[in-house]
Amino acid sequence: MARTGGSAVAVGGGHYSRAMTQEEPGFVCSRCGERHAGLPMGYSTEAPDVWDPRHAEREDSVLSPDQCVIRGEHFFVKGLIEIPVRDTGETFEWGVWVSLSAQNFRRADELWETPGREAEPPYFGWLTTELPLYSPSTLNLRTHVHTREVGRRPYVELEPTDHPLAVEQREGITLARVREIAEAVLHGG
Repeated sequence: MARTGGSAVAVGGGHYSRAMTQEEPGFVCSRCGERHAGLPMGYSTEAPDVWDPRHAEREDSVLSPDQCVIRGEHFFVKGLIEIPVRDTGETFEWGVWVSLSAQNFRRADELWETPGREAEPPYFGWLTTELPLYSPSTLNLRTHVHTREVGRRPYVELEPTDHPLAVEQREGITLARVREIAEAVLHGG
């Protein structure tokens, strides 16, 4: 199983890692009034919401930065929900976990380091990351996981519903919305 890393920021009950930072002098936070350096253009969770640290003690459970298996029965991959930022041309990313069937997980794992894996058809999965900034819950949204070139996280495409996260993925967000997200992450929702 592939491995990568990141530092965590607490949000609600979850922990999110900061992805990249937009190159700008920063922003004045409407919640605390302080100037924060840079503007994160993404956050990433460290584990699926169903992961319990006690699972790490079991031989049939493993959590890496890219893949997760719980009790040899539940299978997850980490991918990116990419959201276009309309007024900058940049992309905001949520690093999330998606559950896959055992068959699809084994296939994805088999091809993990194989050049050309991006030609693989997408895998159906269920979003297993709660993003508390959205209501209703993001848990169990239907997805399609698109494998990309070796070294790149899969692209997570949400099914086109009226859920606010799916709408944002389809229609994009503004830089002001990116700031709202940053403020919510920095100050716990």
